[in-house]
Amino acid sequence: MRVFLTGATGFIGSRIVPELLAAGHQVLGLTRSEAGARSLAAAGAEPHRGDIEDLDSLRDGAAKSDAVIHTAFDHNFSNFVANCEKDKRVIEALGDALAGSDRLLIITSGVGMGSAEHGQPAREDVFNTDHANPRILSELTGAAMAEKGVKVSVVRLPQVHDTVKQGLITPLIEQTRAKGVSAYLGEGRNRWSAAHVLDVARLYRLALDKQEAGVRYNAVAEEGISMREIAEVIGGGLNVPVVSLPQEEAADHFGWLSIFAAMDLPASSEWTRAHLGWQPTGPGLIADLELMDYSQAAAA
Repeated sequence: MRVFLTGATGFIGSRIVPELLAAGHQVLGLTRSEAGARSLAAAGAEPHRGDIEDLDSLRDGAAKSDAVIHTAFDHNFSNFVANCEKDKRVIEALGDALAGSDRLLIITSGVGMGSAEHGQPAREDVFNTDHANPRILSELTGAAMAEKGVKVSVVRLPQVHDTVKQGLITPLIEQTRAKGVSAYLGEGRNRWSAAHVLDVARLYRLALDKQEAGVRYNAVAEEGISMREIAEVIGGGLNVPVVSLPQEEAADHFGWLSIFAAMDLPASSEWTRAHLGWQPTGPGLIADLELMDYSQAAAA
């Protein structure tokens, strides 16, 4: 199968490429740079020049392929709402190219969209259309494309990590470095789910091979790690104090991260594991944070 992969040189996409190739698929990887094209070619993939701002390049890549995996996203979180609108346009462009065919479009969202109520683990059979996270627009757009006859499935991500990057925790670490304290809110009991990047890459490949539309997969290895535990590990790594802050100080301390710092985002992957036969094997989030080279992070 020839697969058009957006985000092919990114943190997750670059791990999906070898997964797909090892399974016998061909990969058409979106890249906006010559360096990215060389990297993809060296990995055995075919580069496709373009980016998520160039909707014609997306339509062209999708039209040339048997399936699409969409992992690209503009991770400038200070402009998060606008970037979610951008993702809407990307999904629409990809969907337009696939409409009227039996070719699968796998889009990416966040596990929070499956939260039925506060404190309950997010589930695959739940779609909370009232969720406060603007990323909900990705799933709403996917649903709209499905109504137009596009074969759509969703991979919902937690904090995806290795010893270099950890989703929203990466900017949290740099913020902690700048502030000189590692903070959590209240008692720090709110939780973030997590999964190692190699496990997540394997899940995308399994979802592709399953070829099932109208389903949501939670790429979750750990149901929830408390924000206090995360803050304590970061504080130890940076050698700064760990402090609890009241909710009213969240915006001042965390800035754009405040909306996420207060969220309780546990998630279950019970259905995903049973349905895909997916069993995460990678190290946990805390283990990766403990092995992280914080001096290298500072230099990056």
